[in-house]
Amino acid sequence: MKNLKSTKTLHNGVEMPLLGLGVFRVEDGQELIDAVKIAIKHGYRSIDTASIYGNEVGVGQGIRKGIKEGNVAREELFITSKVWNSELGYEETIAAYEESLAKLGLEYLDLYLIHWPVEGKFKEAWKALETLYKEGRVKAIGVSNFQIHHLEELMMDAEINPMVNQVEYHPRLTQKELQKFCKEQNIQLEAWSPLMAGQLLDNEELQEIASRHGKSVAQIIVRWDLQNDVITIPKSTKEHRIIENADVFDFELTKEDMDQINQLNKNHRVGPDPDNFDF
Repeated sequence: MKNLKSTKTLHNGVEMPLLGLGVFRVEDGQELIDAVKIAIKHGYRSIDTASIYGNEVGVGQGIRKGIKEGNVAREELFITSKVWNSELGYEETIAAYEESLAKLGLEYLDLYLIHWPVEGKFKEAWKALETLYKEGRVKAIGVSNFQIHHLEELMMDAEINPMVNQVEYHPRLTQKELQKFCKEQNIQLEAWSPLMAGQLLDNEELQEIASRHGKSVAQIIVRWDLQNDVITIPKSTKEHRIIENADVFDFELTKEDMDQINQLNKNHRVGPDPDNFDF
């Protein structure tokens, strides 16, 4: 874990950056375009979006500007999008992928995910992802918000196991059993909402650890993710925060720090429960 270009090797050999920029709840428009461009300028190589965010067009524009101004090749970037629940089905998912590519203005994605485990639908969608992968149209495929039983159900019939499972993950929701299962199956865990939608920034224990290291609480949490072998995508549109969130490669949390943060777990979600959602 040397810098923003540091990667984790997925089970198919693809290199995925350890740290990226998330754009959930960032509206399409200039602020988004600038955030993506700025992130690439400051060394970010991974950008995560989804069709339901409604901002793939702006993300694509930001990518193109970042490539041009940062003198970066497309091949150096790692772009993720996700298929939404209403598009789960073999033909529908293929069509959704085409639409995401068109909006982003890209020829391929590095990672394509099933956004939520809609019962009775995600297996057909997975077949579509396998087709896209086998045709070389996407570098890696995976899922998001899948619990252990969802993964077991998927893998029962899958030809290719997911390379990534992107889930809500932060010090109040450490998902240890899920992480253990994913590790055993060579599925890389990735954190969304690593900062718990900002709710952890006032936590006194985290503030105490942060002051010991001369870092911010956000930096402590991002570093905790990385030392737990979890890829992470903190969201921000402000340049100083984008820089700050990535300034985590010059220090290391001690075992005591890690244990203390792990003990903050309360199995508390800020997002929907993957076993109980209705969208």
